[in-house]
Amino acid sequence: MTKIRLKDIDTRAPAGMDKIETKKELAGILAELSDLQNLLYAEGRHSILIVIQGMDGSGKDALTRDVFTSMNPQGVNVHSYKTPTQEELSHDFLWRVHHHVPAKGMIHIFNRSHYEDVLVTRVHGWVDKETAQKRMRAINDFERLLIDHNETQVLKFYLHVSQEEQLKRLNERLTDPHKMWKYNEEDIKESRLWEQYMKYYEDVFDHCSEPPWHIVPADQNWYKSYTVAQALKKTLLGLKMKFPGMKK
Repeated sequence: MTKIRLKDIDTRAPAGMDKIETKKELAGILAELSDLQNLLYAEGRHSILIVIQGMDGSGKDALTRDVFTSMNPQGVNVHSYKTPTQEELSHDFLWRVHHHVPAKGMIHIFNRSHYEDVLVTRVHGWVDKETAQKRMRAINDFERLLIDHNETQVLKFYLHVSQEEQLKRLNERLTDPHKMWKYNEEDIKESRLWEQYMKYYEDVFDHCSEPPWHIVPADQNWYKSYTVAQALKKTLLGLKMKFPGMKK
């Protein structure tokens, strides 16, 4: 398997991609996704878990809004993973995650996820290498459990933003009234740990790659949303779903 090295992957759309045409195509894909999500919910045989990871400012919230709000909210759930509570810390690290995996017929989006427990914890030295490796093996078993026993499709997206674009977006939170509510001085401190984060993300890609990661160029929101929507559409079409009562 080829190792993923983030510095070798562009954070922008391929040359020649037209923003206006791509956004038109995206609108059509979102309409298809609305119909496919309705079919997923009606058939009730499969589920979708969307894992979204990325540095602060990579556009996780915007992606969730731009791709998933056109769907029926009855069949979509978003969960964000913050600092673990005291109750959560008293259990194994996956305990709080298993509560939120999708039932059949549902799409669940993790805005940050169980991978935080082998990323931020390592950057700050809260767990050692041996513990992190055990956790990554547990994550692999956990995702395999979802796939094998609940017919869950697990789609994992890393939003690959450049550090320059990240700092630009973080600074906008100081000046744009519509974004000030997102400002957190800790985000700037975390940005200074960029190289450590890249190192441990690449380690995750090396050890937790089944199902595979989608590395999504994220400097341009329109291309990021298009890439994720395309991947989700392909996955849903691949399920060969039928409405109940229809002949197979």
